[in-house]
Amino acid sequence: MTDANPPAATAPRRRVTVVGDALIDELRDQHGSREFVGGAALNVAVGLALLGEDVTLVAMLGDDEPAERIRAYLRDYGVRLVESPSAHGTSRAVSDRTDGEPRYEFNEAAKRRGIRFDDATRGALDDADLVVVSCYPFDDGEQYAALLDAVARPEQRLVVDGNPRAGMLADRATFLANFEHLAARSLLVKVGDEDAELLLGDSLDEFVRRLDAEAGGSAILATAGRAGADLHADGSSVHADIVTLPGPVVDTMGAGDATLSAVVHHIATNGVPQTTDAWTDALQEAMTIAAATVRHEGALLRTPAHEPVFPS
Repeated sequence: MTDANPPAATAPRRRVTVVGDALIDELRDQHGSREFVGGAALNVAVGLALLGEDVTLVAMLGDDEPAERIRAYLRDYGVRLVESPSAHGTSRAVSDRTDGEPRYEFNEAAKRRGIRFDDATRGALDDADLVVVSCYPFDDGEQYAALLDAVARPEQRLVVDGNPRAGMLADRATFLANFEHLAARSLLVKVGDEDAELLLGDSLDEFVRRLDAEAGGSAILATAGRAGADLHADGSSVHADIVTLPGPVVDTMGAGDATLSAVVHHIATNGVPQTTDAWTDALQEAMTIAAATVRHEGALLRTPAHEPVFPS
């Protein structure tokens, strides 16, 4: 599939609520320091809005200037925000690439992230056609229990991306257990090769086998960087290589989030694929969007034919 453009304005919009992190990404390299509005959940929410969906983000923000930047950014892209308060300010992630391989550091707010499941949050979850959870504190038992209680019919509408980060991970075993528990009850679960290494100390294939053994009807999106991605569903799997587009790869930071946004958009628009050919189309479209995204700095979703524009 070569056409990865956003849908026409007349296409029906599905309501999607994304739950997870919103933060400031600070990138340090040999050229200096630059800041971007980011967070895996925020990236997915904005990506879905750019692809034409009706999106609400549930995330934690502080009472500070970085939070104002995040609010303004979400307004610009037409994403509604349901805020949870943070006593430690707004989350920040520092990616230091001055020595080649990136090193990540997170502030206290990011390490103590949490969602308040008040009436506004529960309303946003109840009203959604699809719920996406990304970079959630699965190692916090109370937070996990609250999420599980708040999302009705997860097997019909829940998409989960664990997205663990070493600098934010307090209890690896608890995170893994709760993530696997929810994955088995979800419509779609995403895992990556870095997730497998961090949570299991093992390969992505082994992580997929574990999830598949407990998955029931869940589909599994497995992303492996330069090795492409696979989609496992109903006892079969399809593979898509990375897509080659004009221009160099500039920043791979948003590749996984763009891939997930595109697959969720495909499900929102067309329903859950029922054949291997349909899954192949969905995955190829997602990889094309990811290829466009990594040709720009930052994690904002891009499409091959259009630069993102602010909604009118």
